[in-house]
Amino acid sequence: MQNSNSRFFLFFFLIASFFTGLSSCKSTKDSLADNQTKAKQDYSLENALLWEVTGKGLKQPSYVFGTIHIINDEDYFLPKGALAAIDASEEIIFEIDMNDMNDMTKQMGMLKDVFMNDDLTLKDLMEEADYKLVSDHFSKLGLPIFFFERMKPMFLTVFASSDFDPSGIQNGSMKSYEMEFFEIANKSGKKVGGLESIEYQLNVFDNIPYKDQAQMLLESIKTSGGGGDQFKEMVDIYKAQNIDAMITMIGSEEAGMSEYEDILVGDRNKNWIPIMEEKMKVQTTFFAVGAGHLAGKDGVIHLLKNQGYKLKPLSQVKS
Repeated sequence: MQNSNSRFFLFFFLIASFFTGLSSCKSTKDSLADNQTKAKQDYSLENALLWEVTGKGLKQPSYVFGTIHIINDEDYFLPKGALAAIDASEEIIFEIDMNDMNDMTKQMGMLKDVFMNDDLTLKDLMEEADYKLVSDHFSKLGLPIFFFERMKPMFLTVFASSDFDPSGIQNGSMKSYEMEFFEIANKSGKKVGGLESIEYQLNVFDNIPYKDQAQMLLESIKTSGGGGDQFKEMVDIYKAQNIDAMITMIGSEEAGMSEYEDILVGDRNKNWIPIMEEKMKVQTTFFAVGAGHLAGKDGVIHLLKNQGYKLKPLSQVKS
């Protein structure tokens, strides 16, 4: 990938990653434990990132894999059977078509969707003291706030976190499951597709009041002191393949996300199921979506089960 293109690719990848990356914005361990207990009582699933889909007249199996969008290189792993599942699949389907993020024409056309409507700025949405806190935080990260003033506040959460350095993708210190799978697909000549468009993802945030988004950004920064520990805990949960615990990161009351959980996760999962069904009828397909989308009542695993498919967790052994 050429350097000029890779910067845009990385920018839009981080924006697209926001939906599941947001799930790491949990609050206290007590809240996590409470939510996790509820999840296990209601819709407990085995600890597994890779699931085989069969039944309901399918002539061949397909696979669902839960990703984490950004992870340190030393923590990156694939459960046993993941590469075999990819090899057996004719197409890899991501949340969005990764080819679109490498299309400069598309990227430039989508830039307008990153910004708020009506020429609003972050300053319009915050008290002076809160705006100064946010501005100072970005300055410490080497990101002058005036570059991002008109950006939808929830996108700013991507750049506000000190948990990871986006340049890590380029220097190899961090990896993305999506980018790794995309590279495998390209090398093996497999088709690639998406469950939704990046335009859709960018515009989802217009359903959440900008003032609420600004408040979420503010709270995220206020609690960012322990961000490194939170990121490590999220990675540890992922490495344990505990997808039940992953959904509790989305539903935290203190993180201010519960009111919009359907918009950010549940509704999107439901929209994906008919698309997945059409793909699976035709060929063996490998679906790679954020692990936070798998578990729970409205998670992809249960939604597929409700449609009559059999979902089998595959080996948890790391390859």
